[in-house]
Amino acid sequence: MMKSTRFGLIRRITLCLFLMLAALSSTSSTAQQSAHGAVLLHAARLFDGNNMRTDTSVLMINGRVAQIGTRESFKSGNADVIDLGDATILPGFIELHAHLSFQKIPADTVLKHGITTIRDVGGPIHKPYGGNGSLRVLTSGPIITAPGGYPISIMGHTNVATEVSTEEEARTTVRNLINKGAVVIKIALEPGGEAGAPWSSGHGHGHDHGHSHGHDHGDGHHDQPDAAQANTHHKPASSASPAKQPWPLLPEKIVKAIVDEAHGNKRKVTAHIAEVQGAQIAVNAGIDEWAHVPCDVIPEPLLKQAVAQNVKIVTTLDTLSKCSGVIHNAGAWAALGGEFLYGAEIAHPDIPRGIDAQELMYMMQMGRMKLIDVLRAATSKAGEHLNLPLLGTIQRGAPADIIAVRGDPTHNLKILEYPDLVISGGKIVLNHFENQ
Repeated sequence: MMKSTRFGLIRRITLCLFLMLAALSSTSSTAQQSAHGAVLLHAARLFDGNNMRTDTSVLMINGRVAQIGTRESFKSGNADVIDLGDATILPGFIELHAHLSFQKIPADTVLKHGITTIRDVGGPIHKPYGGNGSLRVLTSGPIITAPGGYPISIMGHTNVATEVSTEEEARTTVRNLINKGAVVIKIALEPGGEAGAPWSSGHGHGHDHGHSHGHDHGDGHHDQPDAAQANTHHKPASSASPAKQPWPLLPEKIVKAIVDEAHGNKRKVTAHIAEVQGAQIAVNAGIDEWAHVPCDVIPEPLLKQAVAQNVKIVTTLDTLSKCSGVIHNAGAWAALGGEFLYGAEIAHPDIPRGIDAQELMYMMQMGRMKLIDVLRAATSKAGEHLNLPLLGTIQRGAPADIIAVRGDPTHNLKILEYPDLVISGGKIVLNHFENQ
């Protein structure tokens, strides 16, 4: 009897221990899955950064894309499932020409309107940050310019620009910017005076560029800046104003030193150019990127030389649509096989603080691009240009930076300005689908 009692007690203790271990194992597994933040999205369409696909789903785990495929290819699991229905999933857009820090634009506003990565070109320098539930921000730091050159010529000595006057000073400046976190080096080759250019207003024959698209993102943040910000870019010119001397330009030998130092440190160089002289210096010095489609007409032989050197142009067509040579330059560049990348100059007056559908339409109209190539220019091609080839794509291992819109944006690009789902690094920032 005593042995039977002891045996029963041992069995009960063993059973209790087994149940406790099973519970702990289950809890541990659930906690691990929860910590990974697994989310499974279903939608009618998915643009993966290269191609549009139908009936495609995407699984995100631990801030990365883990799997994409048909709905039927996914087994039931512990992931949070969001069925978006008749919607389109896309990579978050990459904005390559922004002035977020300089103009103090709220980063969360930009993120909630479809831009998950920006490159801030001209302003305070810092290491890259964000991308884990917040806007990923990369920077060039201050623009390198000639003493008294643009933009110092109109904005004064601020942290938006830095002057160099010798090759050694230029090389030292490049190294310092890279050490502080610059992902690209930006220079100014801008004498001013181009018709229609916002920075030339009040300088030479420049005109005010205060066009408006009436953008309002409906969250209390309008694209119209306050008076101080507007005056930074738009100082009305009087027709009676006398012609002014051109702003100083960096000489070619200093630009070559900047390019050589940047390339030696595995950085590209982007140049603010708008007319022939700046474009010629940029080509001769081996500049990698033009920060705008130039305002003045650029001769075709010079454009052809730039295309042969694999120069990329960041569009900013919405900002510069009133420049006299923009339509010619964009069309000629496209005809020569030149590559455009998306950039709308966030923080400029009248430009949306997020995806700019007008920019996308101008890329199709002026740049003669197919819609699929426009989307690539704002996603996968931009990621490649930043030497972050998975960024801007939805493929296994890519950062889970994802947006979604109701319906099909190929039928209406404007809906991209108001995404209903925004995910940064696997973290849901905005989800209007939960209210459907």
